[in-house]
Amino acid sequence: MARVLLLGSGKIGRMIAKFLTATGDYRLTVGDVERSSLERMQSKVPVDVRVVDAADGASLRSAMADHDLVISALSYRFNPAVAQAAADCGLSYFDLTEDVATTRAVRTIAEHARPGQIFMPQCGLAPGFISIVAHHLAQSFDRVDRVHMRVGALPQFPTGQLKYNLTWSTDGLINEYCNPCEAIQEGQRIEVLPLEGWEQFSLDGVRYEAFNTSGGLGTLCETWDGHVRELNYKTVRYQGHCELMQFLVNELRLNQDRETLQHILERAVPVTFQDVVVTFCTAAGWRHGQLVQISDARKVYARVIDDENWSAIQITTAAGICTAIDLFTHGQIKQQGFVRQEEIDLETFLANRFGQNYVTEVTTRFAQTTTATPAR
Repeated sequence: MARVLLLGSGKIGRMIAKFLTATGDYRLTVGDVERSSLERMQSKVPVDVRVVDAADGASLRSAMADHDLVISALSYRFNPAVAQAAADCGLSYFDLTEDVATTRAVRTIAEHARPGQIFMPQCGLAPGFISIVAHHLAQSFDRVDRVHMRVGALPQFPTGQLKYNLTWSTDGLINEYCNPCEAIQEGQRIEVLPLEGWEQFSLDGVRYEAFNTSGGLGTLCETWDGHVRELNYKTVRYQGHCELMQFLVNELRLNQDRETLQHILERAVPVTFQDVVVTFCTAAGWRHGQLVQISDARKVYARVIDDENWSAIQITTAAGICTAIDLFTHGQIKQQGFVRQEEIDLETFLANRFGQNYVTEVTTRFAQTTTATPAR
């Protein structure tokens, strides 16, 4: 039985704990600085709990004793310290970060990984599952031209002018809306501005908008550098959201006062568990001399599990990291060093007991071929 230390007992941490403990294959200890949150977790899920201060290296190392791997479901700012403690203690490391600088720090730490020890950041929805889908589509061409990734966690019943509810970390949301975004354009790796690149599209009769946000590409720019003309990631929202966020972030310059922006959002925008996760990935390239486009579109809805309401973002994010952990513990991904999300095969992911949470009606099915070779 794998011994897991889960750091963070918030919305996503609770879903991770429920998924892993339900299998009977994992023994979990949940660590958090807030005792009340731990008590709530323990009342719902059969786990051990302990108070852990992620800002204290000694507290982290003490908690990691007698565990095989650690999951960080904390804010991205704690992850480099958690990864370093994992390296020191010989634990494999998994996180959910979308922050580019954090991933680079984890990658540097992973250079000293021991045999059987991996470091796998970005294991959630985006980056995470969408990276696996995009890589899979891109590989299906003799020569790939462009890959577009679109992801949104949206309220099923939007109200107000923002047409948005908080569904996950406000800290992470602001990070995405304010930080520079990676992309490949005309074969060149570039940075683009967040909240720019506005576009609109329809899916299942619903009109959406999409715009640049930071972090969603994960490591795909590096993987496909020199092998694709265009690669980009945009966040999906209902129409009208982007213009209002541009006013807050850029015109009122709250990108320079993120604490105030967080306070405004958390005070005025309600949390919802009635959400839907939309993923829409489109790739185009050449097969047998013909330019062809293929797409993969999915919608995952909130649902009741064991008489408890769980949001779509909880389900999809936890399913992503639990699948990565399950594949690792069963020897289905490499066993040392830094692991990119796109190193997981899509069909292997979807066949996994946790990955099956992403098995929904796909708007367009496609024949699988694997002839393109990305940079390594």
